[in-house]
Amino acid sequence: MAAGVERIDWRAAWLAPWRATGEPVAQQVLQGNAVHSALQAAPNAVGAPIRFVPQTGLPAGTAYEQFIFDTGRVPTRDNLHDFFNGLVWLQFPQTKRRMNQLQAQAIAADGVQVVRGPLRDALTVFDENGALLSAPPALWAALQARDWQGLFADLRPLWREARLVLFGHALLEKLASPRKPMVAHVYQAPAAMYSIANLDVWLAQALQPGPWSAKPFAPLPVLGVPGWWPANEAPGFYADAQVFRPPRVAP
Repeated sequence: MAAGVERIDWRAAWLAPWRATGEPVAQQVLQGNAVHSALQAAPNAVGAPIRFVPQTGLPAGTAYEQFIFDTGRVPTRDNLHDFFNGLVWLQFPQTKRRMNQLQAQAIAADGVQVVRGPLRDALTVFDENGALLSAPPALWAALQARDWQGLFADLRPLWREARLVLFGHALLEKLASPRKPMVAHVYQAPAAMYSIANLDVWLAQALQPGPWSAKPFAPLPVLGVPGWWPANEAPGFYADAQVFRPPRVAP
């Protein structure tokens, strides 16, 4: 059984967009099925352009992203990290295909290097730790400015008009054991775009090499989001400068 799946609390606010797909897959894993088999049995895996296969299906010396691009098969280990990666493939198939295409093109052009180029690095950061925020302009401006008092206190009522959808599978994995310092790399999504399917189509189209090479993300300590973590109701929660860091001052 994949270690850690039993720790997932599907009642957590950040898992609301993932629960309908993820909880049945998790139940299959908890009953002893391999992660790749449980993912492949999900209803939205039927007719999908990719298949989940055991990690042993990845030939030695073959780049992971290149293998997916060439074969349409996603090597999957029996762990929590790959469990969430599979869920992202099920929920955001067009975006994941586009990311894989861009990764494979970069590998074809430059080879697999010790240090990724700017585009591959940005794609990997978002793939592992990204999130999408649809929010009123004032919230987005406060986030970009790292104005934590404004973002979470002064503008707190505006969060009722916002929606944050986590995308990064490593971030989802880490939140199985939530800790205050966990930070997402947030990309701005259009206002009022609440359907995951619509977000998937939009994000796949938005993934363009030039703009994304610049990492157009804003850091957000996710457990500071109102309604996501009871502790953030306490006075002084946002005063922790080790988590809610002030903007960098130019030299």
